[in-house]
Order: sequence, then C-alpha cells, then structure tokens
Amino acid sequence: MELGFFFGLVFIAFAGVVISKSIRIVPQQQAWIVERLGKFHLSLDAGLHFTMPFVDVVRYRHTLKEIPLDIPSQICITKDNVSVAVDGILFFRVVDPVKASYGISNYEMAVVQLAQTTLRSEFGKIDLDRTFEEREKVNNSVIIAIDQATEPWGVKVLRYEIKNIQPPKDILDAMEKQMRAEREKRAKILESEGDRDSKINRAEGLKQETIKNSEGEKTKQINEAEGKAAAILAIATATAEGLRQVANAMSTQGGHDAARLKVAEEYLKQLGNVAYDARAIIVPASMTDVSGVIASAMTVMDQMKSPAPTRPAER
Repeated sequence: MELGFFFGLVFIAFAGVVISKSIRIVPQQQAWIVERLGKFHLSLDAGLHFTMPFVDVVRYRHTLKEIPLDIPSQICITKDNVSVAVDGILFFRVVDPVKASYGISNYEMAVVQLAQTTLRSEFGKIDLDRTFEEREKVNNSVIIAIDQATEPWGVKVLRYEIKNIQPPKDILDAMEKQMRAEREKRAKILESEGDRDSKINRAEGLKQETIKNSEGEKTKQINEAEGKAAAILAIATATAEGLRQVANAMSTQGGHDAARLKVAEEYLKQLGNVAYDARAIIVPASMTDVSGVIASAMTVMDQMKSPAPTRPAER
C-alpha cells in the first residue's frame, strides 16, 4: 500500500514536470528560439505554445522592442588633425530572431564596435569647425553603415544621435577667441553699414531740402513778379484813369483855369521843397518865371488834348 502510494506520487510529479516542460507562454513583444536535440526547430512568438519535453529546449529569448544602446566616449581625429572626444546613443531592435540567434554571438557588442569605428571614419572626413554643423550628416552616415552591416544579424538600426563633442581645452579657448573676434568683426561691419546708411539718409535729406527750398524760392519769385506786374498794371490803370478824369475836367467850363491853378500850386510846392532841402537856395531870376512855366505846361496840355494830325495817304 505504501509502495503504491509512493509510485503514485512519483508519477504525479513526473506528469507535472512533463506538463511544465511542454507548455510555453511567450510574453508580448518577445520571440523564443526552440532547439530540438541541439538543432534549430522553430521560433515562438507571443502566446501559448506546446513543445516536446526533454527534447525541445528554449535556447534564446529575444525582445522585439526598440533598444537604446549607449555608445561610450571615444577619441576621434578630425581632418585637420584635432582630437575630439565623441559619444552617442543608438536605437535598434531585433527584426529576425533566428538570425540574431545564429548570425552572431553578441550583436549588442558588435553594434557598439561598428558605431565607434564608423564614427571615427566620418569624423576623419570633416574639419573641426564643421563638426557641429555636420552632426546630422554624421548621424545619417553612421546609421547607413551600421544598418548594412547588421542586416545578416537580423538587427535593424533605427536612429543614432551624437550626444557630446568635446575638443581639448586649448582648442576650446582658441575657438572662443575666434568666435569673439568674429562677433566683433560683425559688430564693426554692422556699425559701419549703419553709419553709411545714416550718411546716405542725411545727404538724401539735404538734397530733398535743397530741392524744396529752390522750388519754394522759385515760387516766391514768381509770386513776387506777378505781384509787381499786377501792381504796375494797377498803377498804370489808375494813372490812365486819373489822366482821363483830368482831361474830362479840363474840357468842362473853368477846367482850364483850375488846371493852371493846380500847376501853379505844384510848382510853388516843389520849389519850396528844393529851397528847404538844398544847401543853396534857388530863387528864380524874376517872379515872372512862374507864369512862364505855367504857360508852357498849359501849352503842352493843350497840344495833348488836340487830335493827332493824320498822315496823307501814300500813293
């Protein structure tokens, strides 16, 4: 009885072991490689699977997620023979679990070595001054080179990014001085350009001001000339009208005597002004000169009133 119970327990334990060895539950985003009697048999994806116990063995387990891989810092020599320390980070994932299992013994170490060697090769093609602006180009070159090499390993490189580029301290000091000199140069250039633009603007302003002043002076002179012409015309019109009125008045009764009286008054008035202002007093030889002057003036006025003689017609 006890022996049968013992064999029963052994059988139950053996059955449990067999069941546990035959049932395989693969987590999501993982792939398991199963070997049968030391030879590749199949690849198990996520889910429940059954295998033959003691015959099938899960030899490799791969994650299918994207894996970040740190690339250690290394010394790279640029094209102009400057040593810089460069590190980065690489992202890859397993796309073929079978190749990743049997294509290479350690694909992570191989990817790191490929990234470092490719990075040294790419930095040897560019100068130090271009290393910062060519980072994107270097990243793409590293991705292309590693992706071609890792295809037989079942590994796909997705991204590579340079994290730090650290030149030596003396090179950093020289670069800082160069950048400071470049900034000062640009500042002086901008200052000179600003001064040039300012002078050009001032000259243009003076030019416009001169043009405006000349146009204003021209307009002023034209207006003054037109005003003087209008004044002369007005004076001439008024004088002509006055002479016309005088002529009309002389043609009336008593007008001739009034004219003689006016001429005599003006003669005496002007004679008094001359005698008052001049250093020597001018006195007529005889007082009869006044009547002679008046008679001469009246004769001229009579001649002007008489109509002009008509010329004989030419034959």
